[in-house]
Amino acid sequence: MTNTIKSAVLAAILLGGSSAALVPAAFAQDTGPLVPGIAVVNLDAVVANSNAFKAGQQQRPTTYKATIDQAQARKAQIEAQLQPLAAKFEKDRAAPGANQAALQQEVQQIQGIQQAGQQEIQRILQPVAYSEAYVNEQIEAKLDDAVKAAMAKKRISLLLTPQAVVAANNAAYNLNQDVLDAINVSIPSATLQPPAGWEPREVREQRAQQQGGQAPAPARAGAQTQGR
Repeated sequence: MTNTIKSAVLAAILLGGSSAALVPAAFAQDTGPLVPGIAVVNLDAVVANSNAFKAGQQQRPTTYKATIDQAQARKAQIEAQLQPLAAKFEKDRAAPGANQAALQQEVQQIQGIQQAGQQEIQRILQPVAYSEAYVNEQIEAKLDDAVKAAMAKKRISLLLTPQAVVAANNAAYNLNQDVLDAINVSIPSATLQPPAGWEPREVREQRAQQQGGQAPAPARAGAQTQGR
């Protein structure tokens, strides 16, 4: 969840979707684990299903409407620029004795416009991506305490991620709902717009590495709890 400046997120924004839909979640409840003291939690799913995250996803298209509209308009302009070039390429390629060197130049021109366009749209949408990253970080800052509270409530001593489990009865071992309940209490809502000059954690870590060769900090405070 910390890598929020990916093209997949930007594409979801342009298409009017939500990156939360990319994170499946199982929140089935049962009386307790079959083996006392052991549970499984999907922290990405917990974040994506939290009230603060969902509120941000609902509010962001309105708050950043001008930015999203600008990106969509620029996307349409780039597509209009590419259409005649693509049509010319198809025509030239179908012609008898087509000049392969000339065709390669046309391909390079089209690809260059596409790549430059994608980068431009990402720059336009950066405030939107940063907003989601800012909300995520506010929620993730509460994860460690939420996980500890859920573990104490269910008397869990060993907490695993879904990736560490080959097979399990989700209803019996799932701690998602307990962590989600704790998160919703500790952070019922999050600030949508980051302060001026704010950058996502991954950008800050990259900058720190470049400046001082520092190792990246853990992606999430809650990750420390899982290993306990």
